[in-house]
Amino acid sequence: MLVDLLRKNRFFFLAYGLVLIVFAMLQWTYTQEQLMQWVNSRNSAVADMIFPYITYLGDGVFFVVVCIILAIYNWRIGLMGFGSFVLSSLTSEFFKKIIFNGSPRPLKFFEHSTFEYHIIKGLDIHSYNSFPSGHTTTAFAMFSLLSFLDDQKGRGLFWFSLSVLTGYSRVYLFQHFVEDVFAGSLIGTLSSVIIYLLMSRWINKVKPLANR
Repeated sequence: MLVDLLRKNRFFFLAYGLVLIVFAMLQWTYTQEQLMQWVNSRNSAVADMIFPYITYLGDGVFFVVVCIILAIYNWRIGLMGFGSFVLSSLTSEFFKKIIFNGSPRPLKFFEHSTFEYHIIKGLDIHSYNSFPSGHTTTAFAMFSLLSFLDDQKGRGLFWFSLSVLTGYSRVYLFQHFVEDVFAGSLIGTLSSVIIYLLMSRWINKVKPLANR
C-alpha cells in the first residue's frame, strides 16, 4: 500500500525528496547559524508583507477549519484530517516540549551576536522551544494529506509548494532555524502517510476530492 501511495503521488514525493536532499546537503555543508544569516539577510519589503500571512497556513486553527470543511464533504475524510492533525501535533509537541524543551530560537541564539538581524516590526518573535517547527509540521501534514486525497495528482506540486512556502516563512520571520523546518516537514508528512494508510479503506469507499 505504501508503494502504491508513493507511486500515485509521485509529483508530491519526487519534489519533496529533491528538496530534502538539497537541504540535507546544505545542513551538512553549513551551520544553522550560517543558513539563518543567509536567509535573514535576503529580506525585502514585499516579503515582509507577505510572509506574516503565509505563515498562518501552518496554524493549527487553520488545519482544524480545513478538517471541518472536509467533514462536511464526507465524515470519513474529515476524521482522517483530524487524525493527521492530532498525530502530527502530538508528535511535534512531544519533541518540542519534552525531548528538546527550551531549545533556543534564532532571537535568543543571536541575542548577544554582532549579527544585525532583520525582524519585522510588530511581529511577536518567540525565544524558546524551537525544535521542531510546529507550523511547518502542521502545513506538511495538511497539504500532504490534501495531495493524497486529490485525484488530480498533478496538483501535488501545488500542495507541496504551499508546504514549502509555509516552512520558509518560519525561517524568514526569524522564528525557526532550517533544521526545525526540516524536522517539522518530516513529522508532518510521515503523520499523514501513516493516517492515510491506516484509514485508506474508508477513503476507497468515497469519491476523491476533485471531480465530484
